[in-house]
Amino acid sequence: MGKINKVVLAYSGGLDTSVILHWLIERYQCDVIAFCADLGQGEELADAKARARKTGASKVYVADLKEEFVRDFVFPCLKANAVYEGGYLLGTSMARPLIAKKQIEIARRERADAVAHGATGKGNDQVRFELTYMALDPAIQVIAPWREWDLHSRSDLVAYAKRHAIPVPVTPEKPYSSDRNLFHISFEGGVLEDPWREPPQEMFTLTVAPEKTPDHPTYVEIGFTEGLPVAVNGRKLSPARLLATLNEVGGKNGIGRVDLVENRYVGMKSRGVYETPGGTVLQVAHRAVESITMDREVMHLRDALIPRFAELVYYGYWYSPEMEVLKRTIDETQKHVTGTARLKLFKGNCTVVGRKSPVSLYDRAMATFEADRVYDQKDAGGFIRLNALRLRLRAMRRQGKK
Repeated sequence: MGKINKVVLAYSGGLDTSVILHWLIERYQCDVIAFCADLGQGEELADAKARARKTGASKVYVADLKEEFVRDFVFPCLKANAVYEGGYLLGTSMARPLIAKKQIEIARRERADAVAHGATGKGNDQVRFELTYMALDPAIQVIAPWREWDLHSRSDLVAYAKRHAIPVPVTPEKPYSSDRNLFHISFEGGVLEDPWREPPQEMFTLTVAPEKTPDHPTYVEIGFTEGLPVAVNGRKLSPARLLATLNEVGGKNGIGRVDLVENRYVGMKSRGVYETPGGTVLQVAHRAVESITMDREVMHLRDALIPRFAELVYYGYWYSPEMEVLKRTIDETQKHVTGTARLKLFKGNCTVVGRKSPVSLYDRAMATFEADRVYDQKDAGGFIRLNALRLRLRAMRRQGKK
């Protein structure tokens, strides 16, 4: 690595990145610019700017990215119905390329030599950050402290912070780690490393336990235009405001808790627990509108792409050529996904109870079980015989009649 004069650090204000900020100054004798991305983590960023300054940052950027996050990262994944390994809605995975993109923009503006992140050498985030850095600026130098220093645990970091008077809130350690943005909150590590152990109820932040939710259902209507959610209960909202509204209503009804063991890109299995109330509601609503507006074969083709799309997001290939192709393809499938879904939220369940669209492919006259004049049921006989031809030939060969 060449001489480092200036580094842009993805800074959250927590223990890890506060220690990293000081360590970078000490190790590389350079200026460190702290970048705080506001993705909807709330009060966690309240005094991050002041802490960064006290720790030695030469400059601090705080950017409100909530609208961009939902519009340009959450919604494209929603249009793809992207779910990793059947359960994970990719909340953290979607956020990292946006943070990394903004770091590169600041690095160019400030003429920095390098960027740095606080991801460990065991996880997925290091890959997501660094693939984005390299895709957007192949000449940038990358510093990953967890792969360089001799600090190996949280207690090591706490000791380092005390030794250097780094202003971080040193509180009793939570028995797990968490990461939050407007789309979700994730939990892993600590007590959750035992996949047999039930998550502690006090851990959950965005959702009420299903058994403690109201004893009456909540109904919500979500309007879509070309695959994008645009309104809740008839009220048009910006992307971030729409998601925040559904987080609130979904959370009150216990929607969106997931407990799974997933396969990390680096090769190991990891147990994660997630709360994604608004995202879960949007997934169900989106599927409902698709059900009456998408051609069967187009839907099945798009569905075949979901695992690949989700893998690319999870693995960190947001800015890859294959992702560009997939996003364009999925955008094409969504041109007629316009309409409204009505959902019933009750005791942790999100159920579709209605769907309508001005461009619906559903034809009641065609589908009815009552008498009709638009469909000749006798036509089905020939259709079935033609589709059964290869099956009949195979059976005749087995029976020695061919």
